[in-house]
Amino acid sequence: MSDDAPQPEEEQDLSSLLQFRRQKLEKLRELGVNPFGGKFETTHAPGALRENFAEELPVKVAGRITALRDMGNTNFIDLSDLHGRIQVFVNKKQLGPEAWEIFKQLDIGDWLGVEGETFVTRTGEPSVKAQQITVLSKSLRPMPDKWHGLQDPQIKYRQRYLDLIANERSRELFRLRSAMIAEIRRFLGEREFLEVETPMLQDVPGGAAARPFETRHNALGMDMYLRIAPELYLKRLLVGGFPKVFELNRNFRNEGISRRHNPEFTMLEAYWAYADFEQMANLVEEMVCHLAEKYCGGTTIEHQNDEGEVTRTINLARPWKRAPYHDLIKGVAGDDWFDLTPEQRRAKCDGELGVEISDDMEDYEVTQQVFEKLVEEKSIDPLFVTRVPKELVPLAKQNPEDDSIVDVYELVINGVEISPGYSELNDPDIQRERLEHQAGEETQKVDEDFLLALEYGMPPAGGIGVGIDRLIMMLTGAESIRDVVLFPQLKRREG
Repeated sequence: MSDDAPQPEEEQDLSSLLQFRRQKLEKLRELGVNPFGGKFETTHAPGALRENFAEELPVKVAGRITALRDMGNTNFIDLSDLHGRIQVFVNKKQLGPEAWEIFKQLDIGDWLGVEGETFVTRTGEPSVKAQQITVLSKSLRPMPDKWHGLQDPQIKYRQRYLDLIANERSRELFRLRSAMIAEIRRFLGEREFLEVETPMLQDVPGGAAARPFETRHNALGMDMYLRIAPELYLKRLLVGGFPKVFELNRNFRNEGISRRHNPEFTMLEAYWAYADFEQMANLVEEMVCHLAEKYCGGTTIEHQNDEGEVTRTINLARPWKRAPYHDLIKGVAGDDWFDLTPEQRRAKCDGELGVEISDDMEDYEVTQQVFEKLVEEKSIDPLFVTRVPKELVPLAKQNPEDDSIVDVYELVINGVEISPGYSELNDPDIQRERLEHQAGEETQKVDEDFLLALEYGMPPAGGIGVGIDRLIMMLTGAESIRDVVLFPQLKRREG
């Protein structure tokens, strides 16, 4: 190492590192260099250049310095981007004394543009021989692996950029998420579904039973809400004559935060005129298996812990199991469950089943609690739950043979609901009864404009919702929704 080399960052504390980088910043300015440069035209990206390498090629490449090996008058650095890295050979004689002095002010984390020629080192490493350098941005803080900033698990969520710098797994996961979402759009587009956009600000939040975020539109002088679902607007488009529509966008629900819940989340909803819930189930099954085969290497999905040990295996091979709600309940609670009185069902939950219920639950909610705890949470491989009680799904069509149930599916994978699908209710009178019952005394929550649209005639249709965040969690093995959302909602940091 040369005499003018700085003390290694590993041996300095954070305050010293910050001070030392500030000194280098001022030195660059003294040398007439803008430490936060502008335009730099590139011919290649670091990762792509390495992947498609050829010798004696003139190149202009830019990226972040992620490694620096000081060997006196010769240095080797790695320039990196999202897709990989390329080694750069920097020599004092080749660069010249003025540019060399500039180079010596650089650190790991800085952004640099390099113009030079490609070659292969004696050890066989694809490299670029630097002829000119351009400082693009000086990093005033050390990278996280230098001072263990990612030991705090909250840092990766609060400062996602540090997680992306330090963690190849996170970079790959979010590249995968982006690719999967683009593929979902392509998949539906090939099947002639039209992508549309519906309001996120609504005067009546509908389409689901959830607490909305409230706001105020000053110019209109009215309260408004961030949407909890796009459903009622998408159905207006069926009324208007669009036979196949979908929206892939954000929903907002002012409810709890957990490993599986974020108040702002990505949802796919699609509606298909003249179809039913069975066809929608087939569509979702085909789509999820297509994603698994394209991006996960097949329909066997392995979840692993931090040590690389397989903790859970999900088998997505088709066909997926389909079973009626009542049969599943009987399978875990006994064949006599629906013959018992409400009081006997409550007693069985408290005793034999060990399912926690509350005094304010209605009878159907007690049964639903049994379903969630003993069926849903224990179902790992895909399960379409069908013939669901109508109280649970007010927007679905009643079964023609049994008016106590509705024609829907609820798709459960890995212990959570991934997707509901309906034969959509298109009778405006029954729909009004359902919505008024759901609203109770708060009749202002009934969307009269939607009911008006139904009176003009909505064709029979199938509809689906797919929780994109949960789907990606399942396909990638992520343990928390925070791992698949770039900027999850967090409690404000104190101080």
